[in-house]
Amino acid sequence: MLQAKNQPKPTFIAGPCVIESAELLDTVAARLVDINHTHGTDIIFKASFDKANRTSIHSFRGPGLEKGLQMLADIRDRYGLRVTTDIHESWQAKAAGQVCDILQIPAFLCRQTDLLVAAAHTGAIVNIKKAQFLSGNDMRYPVEKALESGAKEVWLTERGNCFGYNNLVVDFRNIADMKEIVPMVIMDCTHSVQRPSAGNGKTVGDRKFVPSMALAAKAFGATGYFFEVHPTPDSGLSDAANMLELDQLENLIIKLLQ
Repeated sequence: MLQAKNQPKPTFIAGPCVIESAELLDTVAARLVDINHTHGTDIIFKASFDKANRTSIHSFRGPGLEKGLQMLADIRDRYGLRVTTDIHESWQAKAAGQVCDILQIPAFLCRQTDLLVAAAHTGAIVNIKKAQFLSGNDMRYPVEKALESGAKEVWLTERGNCFGYNNLVVDFRNIADMKEIVPMVIMDCTHSVQRPSAGNGKTVGDRKFVPSMALAAKAFGATGYFFEVHPTPDSGLSDAANMLELDQLENLIIKLLQ
């Protein structure tokens, strides 16, 4: 059964973990546009200009702020997609907010007051990822910081909890708890299957669990889903083990729309 007419479609965010090349961005964006046209979705394009929290200092980080934002602006203008990226320092917010519709606050940084305030001041939607060390209920305080700093809209994203020993556990009750704080609660279906720092200097994980994470989140009332996708994820320069294969995205979206 398809989604009821009076029930809004869920929000989808998808894109490669990090900006590797313009060609990769074009490949992914073109596929997202096809899915949007076929299913009436409005997938938001996501990629990072700088992965500032990689496990190793030798890990690939991306093209940097200026070049990366220009590449995201090109995707927005060429394909008509809304775009989002993550910021790690407050001085990055203004420039990113001029390009991106949504600014993502990384989980490790969700309590950084200056970062939240700077993101709120841009006028963009602020999407705060729940820290691996916080409960869903704890996220009312980062939301409060953003709203009281002028944010017009705040989203929350679930991505699992870390109890040490290189693994994550997802407590799906956090989705229900966070929906009592904001109406838009997104499940990060790919980062939640990570095994942080478990791969000899890099984060690994298991993408086969990504569809199950998404469907379980749907059962708990998630209003959005975030997928890092790549045409050949095993060759990806960041989060290779956890990104979903681009060709598998449409079938999973169909299931989430039913």
